[in-house]
Amino acid sequence: MLSNNNKKQKSPKRRFLLILGVTAFIGFCIMGLGLIFWDKFPGEFPQTQRTIFGVVILIYAVLRFSRYLRKDPDEVDEA
Repeated sequence: MLSNNNKKQKSPKRRFLLILGVTAFIGFCIMGLGLIFWDKFPGEFPQTQRTIFGVVILIYAVLRFSRYLRKDPDEVDEA
């Protein structure tokens, strides 16, 4: 059985923002992991600074994506 929430389609704006949010999350994760593990990364940074900056970028990506997944107060469930 499907609930009312599953029957309701997302608006095109909401779908576009979901795709954009997932793309940004993947991009930030790749950038953070690249900073941490890519040995020949452009720029002369010590490994400890690259690791710290990469971890900060990964944390930012997770926080940004989790904020996106929170339900908007404008969306009220009609039960």
